[in-house]
Amino acid sequence: MKKVAIIGGGISGLYFANLLNNQKDFEYKIFEKKDNFNFLEGYGIQLSVNSIKLLNSIGFKNVSASEVSFPSKVNFIQASNSKKICEIDLTQFNDPLNRYTTLKRSTLLKFLFQNVPQEKIKFNSNITKVENSNGITLTFGDNKNEEFDYLIVSDGIFSKTRSFIFNESIYPKYNLNVALRGKLKGDYGNDISIYMGSNSHHVVYPVNQNNEHNFVAIIKKKLSSDELKNYGLFKSEEFLNSLLSGLQNSQISLKNLSELKSFPVHVSSDFPSLNKKNVFLSGDALFTFPPSFAQGASQSIETANDILKSILNGTNEFYQERIRSISSINNKSKFNHFSFHLSNPINIFIRNKILKYLSKNKIFLENYLGKIYRA
Repeated sequence: MKKVAIIGGGISGLYFANLLNNQKDFEYKIFEKKDNFNFLEGYGIQLSVNSIKLLNSIGFKNVSASEVSFPSKVNFIQASNSKKICEIDLTQFNDPLNRYTTLKRSTLLKFLFQNVPQEKIKFNSNITKVENSNGITLTFGDNKNEEFDYLIVSDGIFSKTRSFIFNESIYPKYNLNVALRGKLKGDYGNDISIYMGSNSHHVVYPVNQNNEHNFVAIIKKKLSSDELKNYGLFKSEEFLNSLLSGLQNSQISLKNLSELKSFPVHVSSDFPSLNKKNVFLSGDALFTFPPSFAQGASQSIETANDILKSILNGTNEFYQERIRSISSINNKSKFNHFSFHLSNPINIFIRNKILKYLSKNKIFLENYLGKIYRA
């Protein structure tokens, strides 16, 4: 019986645990630093067809249809005048059993959590050391040790475990943007809408069938190192208002937003050196890209699936292929971010013309989206 340690109880960690439930030759334990899981946060995520297919194979298709939404298109809109430029049909990437899906992150976490025996989750875990010689030894804050055959690190963008493994501090970089996230009141339709502004963009989409919508904005913002450490800054109403004023959309204000949060956007510079035997990184602990392709949750799920295939096959082939895919998505995320934030009127005019053409070009859409959405 092989023992697996899963560090972090987010989407990637819990999904990997669900996969191991069907593997009789493995036993696992999840180590979570928090004292519980928060299933009340209402912010949304998008899941492309390939990740939905993986989730449906473990029963996600049985989640109530009222708790998810199936947008049929993405609308591209000029933020300054709310004029629609074009749209992309998402249904062309669906198959009869799996559809592009939007939902609350908490809905997915609850589904994954309910399938994990509670005795397999250790909350308030404080890992202080990781040794990887003959097997993997984890040392905890109470100086107790526990040994495992495999280690799955999925404790987020600021992963402490990752730094223990590589004996160095590995920090993401601030990419000069601030994210603004909240729940949007009002009827904003059943599809995804991307509002492109000057040095900012924001996205609105439904998270269920109850007319609840997720709102997320990415706004260019230079911040000093002291400001980045000032957590109170990101909660102040003055700061939130200053971010909203940069959206160039009079329909969005503090009046129709709730559960509003802001935070600096950090991204990975490169992949860690992946040369540790039986140690795998997943989710944001592996790589964090700009949030302009809505692939964070999907890639967490697909990476976890490829990790298991690599373990079962005794090779890193599937894992390495996923890393190549993530690199491609990172480049596309950067390009999306650049094109969504154009400020020069001439560049905006050219971009909009190109978008109108590409949104109907089947070959381009298959290469740019299809290979990722249903690889």
